[in-house]
Amino acid sequence: MNGNKLSLQHKRSLLGIAFIAPWLLGFIFLFAAPLLRSIQFSFSKLTVDPAGFTLDGVGWANFNNALFVDATFNRVLTESVWDMVLNVPMILFFSLFSATLLNQKFRGRIVARAIFFLPVILASNAISAAEASGLINLVGDATAVNELGQSGSQYNVMSMVMILSDIGLPLSFVDYIVDAILRIYEIITSSGVQILIFLAALQSVPGAMYEVAKIEGATAYESFWKITFPLVSPLILTNVIYTIIDSFSGSAVTKMIFTTAFTTQNFGLSAAMSWIYTLIISIILVIVGYVLSKRVHYN
Repeated sequence: MNGNKLSLQHKRSLLGIAFIAPWLLGFIFLFAAPLLRSIQFSFSKLTVDPAGFTLDGVGWANFNNALFVDATFNRVLTESVWDMVLNVPMILFFSLFSATLLNQKFRGRIVARAIFFLPVILASNAISAAEASGLINLVGDATAVNELGQSGSQYNVMSMVMILSDIGLPLSFVDYIVDAILRIYEIITSSGVQILIFLAALQSVPGAMYEVAKIEGATAYESFWKITFPLVSPLILTNVIYTIIDSFSGSAVTKMIFTTAFTTQNFGLSAAMSWIYTLIISIILVIVGYVLSKRVHYN
């Protein structure tokens, strides 16, 4: 009887399989065939004819055209990667800071949390469809607000730059802070899910640990870096991976790939761009995941 019982390791393995089963089934039945077809397209020239389409093998010509012939792909790709490098730390810092504030006990906390999650709703497919149909104009409104904010706070920004420079901060760090302030709308819009993840992580930290730290005389600053930060570090890794992927999903490279395929009808070149883009994203995720996983604290 005891021999038929599953060990804890086997139970956890089955639970992991059950957890990824929906994604695995979706990948097999929905994404595997298009993925393999895109590989075939990237090494071929696709010609549309009345019977459908024909493929003529061209080897690595599409990849060569994307990297060495196309005049804009390398530039757009580099700009997208650089924007990601700038945006990810800003989004993570804002998300953790906001989650820490929302985790405090105050009146109207539920409403405040809902407000911070509004950017996720505004980025939903329903809002995108309404914007595409002309019912709303979020891009124009956001641009107007951004321009108004920049023009109205120009002198304040310049004053802050002078103050930060006077206290001895490096000019590159000052430029980074100013850039974060000028892009605050974009940062807030991209931080909804990250705030929820950090909020869940903060709520899982045992309150008894803070009580013990307070009894021992630890300050709030010490409690954050010795208790809060280590215990939420696994979710920091999760948010970094999510933010990197999310930053690429709507980048200029994605739009360029779509335009190349469905506007210029160059499906082979578009598929090659897609796989170059995928390879670069994968390399970045592997490097970031490896580096951060060494510093993650698992309780």
